[in-house]
Amino acid sequence: MRRGASSFNLAAVALGLAFLYLPMAILVIFSFNASRLVTVWGGWSTRWYAELFADGAMLESAGVSIRLAALSASIATMLGTLAAIALTRAGRFRGRTLFTGMVYAPLVMPEVITGLSLLLLFVALDLDRGFWTVTIAHTTLTMCFVAVVVQSRLVTFDRSLEEAAMDLGCPPGRTFLLITLPLIWPAVAAGWMLAFTLSLDDLVIASFTTGPGATTLPMRIYSQVRLGVKPEINAVCTLMIAVVTAMLVVFSLLSKQTRANSE
Repeated sequence: MRRGASSFNLAAVALGLAFLYLPMAILVIFSFNASRLVTVWGGWSTRWYAELFADGAMLESAGVSIRLAALSASIATMLGTLAAIALTRAGRFRGRTLFTGMVYAPLVMPEVITGLSLLLLFVALDLDRGFWTVTIAHTTLTMCFVAVVVQSRLVTFDRSLEEAAMDLGCPPGRTFLLITLPLIWPAVAAGWMLAFTLSLDDLVIASFTTGPGATTLPMRIYSQVRLGVKPEINAVCTLMIAVVTAMLVVFSLLSKQTRANSE
């Protein structure tokens, strides 16, 4: 019975991993395809990477997406961390239910509604749509994810460490910077990484809130895919996978180092 259950579990894990990662593996392999036809294998080649680095429009869109994702993720991490602290430390305050609903609303709100509502807001405020409006929109979208991640860590946080520091004369602000923040840093870093990935991936909200000179990489890829998939697109998607994977590895190593130092 145990052997059968073990075989079933192994098969389920293998099928799940194949479902998640086989499409990406195929994309990476075909990014090295020498043939111009993306569905016909023509041998190994890096020609499409060379053409990608010669494509100024694609590189410009990639630069916009990376700057946008880094900036919006940083702002969302600060605001989301503060929101998580308010939800876990402030107790019952007037308007808490409304505040909680406003923080978590983007989690369940369809992106098309979020994008349309932000577009109407920017039009009402007479703001020129571009890089900064997309930054505001992505910060609105990703802040709630950061708040959820950080709040889950603060709920289990041992506050006796903070109390001990303050008993020794450390002010609250310094206690947060020297005691609390280093201990919750893995959750904060995970929230930043999640916000960065969501911003880098977003197409719908950016389409509503962008303007001239702020075409993101997903928008550029989508506009080209409608005319037919180019091998260049496989190459740029492979590079995106490599960048996100490298960042995950770095943050994982930093989290392990932080845990080791705290122990």
